[in-house]
Amino acid sequence: MKKNELKAKSAAPIVNLMRPLHVFAGRETSGGIVLLLCTLVALVWANSPWYGSYAALWHTQLSVGAGGRTLSHDLHFWVNDGLMAIFFFVVGLEIKREMLVGELASLRKAAFPIAGALGGVVAPALLYTAFNRGGPGAAGWGIPMATDIAFVIGVMALLGDIVPLGLRVFLTALAIVDDIVAVLVIAVFYTAEISIPSLLAAGLCLAVLAAFNWLGVRHPIPYALVGVLLWASILESGVHATIAGVLLAMLIPARTAMDHPAFLQHAQGVISEYAGTLQAQDTVEVEEHRQMAIEALEDSCEKVQSPLHRLEHALHPWVTFAIMPLFALANAGVRLGGDLGSQLGSPVASGVTAGLLFGKPLGITLLAWLAVRAGLAALPEGLSWLQVHAAGWLGGIGFTMSLFLAALAFNQEPLLVEAKVGILAGSLAAGMVGSGLLWMAGRRASVEGQ
Repeated sequence: MKKNELKAKSAAPIVNLMRPLHVFAGRETSGGIVLLLCTLVALVWANSPWYGSYAALWHTQLSVGAGGRTLSHDLHFWVNDGLMAIFFFVVGLEIKREMLVGELASLRKAAFPIAGALGGVVAPALLYTAFNRGGPGAAGWGIPMATDIAFVIGVMALLGDIVPLGLRVFLTALAIVDDIVAVLVIAVFYTAEISIPSLLAAGLCLAVLAAFNWLGVRHPIPYALVGVLLWASILESGVHATIAGVLLAMLIPARTAMDHPAFLQHAQGVISEYAGTLQAQDTVEVEEHRQMAIEALEDSCEKVQSPLHRLEHALHPWVTFAIMPLFALANAGVRLGGDLGSQLGSPVASGVTAGLLFGKPLGITLLAWLAVRAGLAALPEGLSWLQVHAAGWLGGIGFTMSLFLAALAFNQEPLLVEAKVGILAGSLAAGMVGSGLLWMAGRRASVEGQ
């Protein structure tokens, strides 16, 4: 009998039951698949005879509070303004990590994706404005700006080795810069009336969080408690509440309490001590000694990881498999009706579709090329311009952030529905074209390499 078979038979039944789920969750494509399924469920549900139950679900009131302060809103609000603050918190952690040790850590290293991202922000906004200038949909210019990295990573994973590592890194860094710009746009342009007292309260929360960081507080609970107060203060201030997630992330410590050489030395000593107990007879004292060694190793593992890394790692599955799918379920339920052609042909839907489908690849490729020509950036080694252009088309998959910006830009049902139709059409078409171009570029690269 093989070793793997023995291992499988000796495992607890629950381990065998959960193994397929763990395998699925570990795949790069999984987040995109779940997101796509929830989008399809929302579309089918909203266009079925049970549309009333779909609308009623998201208008269900939910009250949260303590003492004399209570917030009462519908489920749609709690998803878009509450849970999405956690999504933006994880986005903020990723931004901070990339700026400290990733692709955005140095200007020279970051110049290429930054140039591409800025082009991919400006061109779609200009195209959208060309369709809607002076019209009722003018406020939606920010909708086609952002890239949905979950869907993009899923597409790249499906394409496999055709997509080189350098292109994956480029698109990930580009999406991070996209998110930074989207956060700034939300904070500056999609903000209601400002409440100065609430902003001052938010400032006080930020000062407390900064003090925690400076004092070396590493446990997440103090940050979470003050983070909730920060969210409530920003919500009352008129600035969109999800900005609280990004601000909180910027103040999470990125330092470790133990450096890597010290961890290695300490871990080797603890493991050696633990190995020594295996030669002794099992007694209460020996077992206590083993548990002390395990606890010491756990403590050193915690100290060698930064709170930023641990929080990002812990929250990422929740965001990928719960928050983003719930957001899609709550926001992708577009009731298409019999006038889909007129909806697609509306200025709002046309502007969004054109921005995602043509503005993204044009802006990303053109500004990245200009940055290289000007000597400000260098084309990453091993990449061709065809691959960069194909990646630009994938950047047109705007879905999650585009839906979020659409909800901020429009509170009128016809305009919001038209924007969602444009997002779905533009994202789907951009993903298909980008996948085809990447496959062609990969085939060409493999033929030339033979």
